[in-house]
Amino acid sequence: MKINELVGEFGIWTTGEEATLLKKLVNPVKLATLSEHEQFTIQAMIRKSLITKIGHTNPLVVANEKTF
Repeated sequence: MKINELVGEFGIWTTGEEATLLKKLVNPVKLATLSEHEQFTIQAMIRKSLITKIGHTNPLVVANEKTF
């Protein structure tokens, strides 16, 4: 038996706040324009691979396509 058959569906757990931010980040947004609390939450979501950071100086962030 394969693991995929046992698990069924694989998903990354998100909080309600993270889900709201994912909906907000459909289009690329500059990280500096977000509040400090949102930036902290986004850093955690980048580590979860829910969001992609583009660039090094004044980076843009956008939700990954697989999270929708």
